[in-house]
Amino acid sequence: MSLKPLSATGPGTGSDSTHAAGNRESRLLWAACLTTLAMVAEAVGGVISGSLALLADAGHMLVDSWALILAWLGARFARLPVDRRRSFGYGRLEVLAGFINALTLFVLVGWILWEAIERLRHPSPILSGVMLAVALGGLLVNLVVLRVLGHDHHDQGGHGHQHRHHDHDHVPAGGGNLNLQAARLHVIGDLLGSVAAVSAALVIHFTGWTLADSLLSVLVALLILVAAWRLLRRSTHILLEGVPEGLDPDQVIAAVSASHADIVDAHHLHLWALADGERLATMHLTLVDGGDQVAAQKAAHRILRERFGIGHATVQVDLGSCPSPECEPLAKTAGSGIG
Repeated sequence: MSLKPLSATGPGTGSDSTHAAGNRESRLLWAACLTTLAMVAEAVGGVISGSLALLADAGHMLVDSWALILAWLGARFARLPVDRRRSFGYGRLEVLAGFINALTLFVLVGWILWEAIERLRHPSPILSGVMLAVALGGLLVNLVVLRVLGHDHHDQGGHGHQHRHHDHDHVPAGGGNLNLQAARLHVIGDLLGSVAAVSAALVIHFTGWTLADSLLSVLVALLILVAAWRLLRRSTHILLEGVPEGLDPDQVIAAVSASHADIVDAHHLHLWALADGERLATMHLTLVDGGDQVAAQKAAHRILRERFGIGHATVQVDLGSCPSPECEPLAKTAGSGIG
């Protein structure tokens, strides 16, 4: 079985799939460049105007530019071939970078909240005209980026079609498409931050109430905090090799056990993700006496791939009792075939 990531294997591989991957990669790079330029402009504008809301939105854009860069790198690394030292490729680099990125976000949120409290205690003048112009520019860039990312017409193609009849399993269509979906969510969050900055600028311009800047910067900080927590939780779960989201081990055991008449039971199951959207599994099978090992293994691989989106699986047939010392005690404590 191939050790290539899901995005590089399976149905849909070919010139069309390669072209689609290159197109997604190009769009992610453009989005990352535009977001980074807008982030620099908002940071400079925030310093000149004295607006914390602009600086907070620049911080939000910094988060999202990193996310877009990681998505682009993920698309690039996913196309690299495996080698002798990295038999699963480089997918985990994206997860590790996301974990580190999430930790730094908490520091950023702490700084924004500290500055907001200080400015609430000691208000300072704000150049609302500069603030409004920069905030509107940031909003415009976010709208352009969202259009650049657009709707991926290949989301429903490629190896996504093989899971179309199993929507309840929430099988991801592949790393590239998942990157685009996550990137769109980040940009939508940026739009909210830009709207908050524009709103603060308008309030200050027409009322002179400078506290609106600090209060709306707290709102942006909370948006960053939510995004940081989700990113930290997801990346930590993957690094700890937790069961991928949307997979129920008991359902996997039951489905594999029923996939072929010669299979008595499936057990000693391990499920994890190499990177976001790339699922892997190992498991043992017990067969009836004289059962067809090859047919049973093919059936198990087919159900794992088509129903649960597990592109790489190692399925071992036990001849007699399970040879692994982990099987019996884990089966007793878990009350199932999960090992």
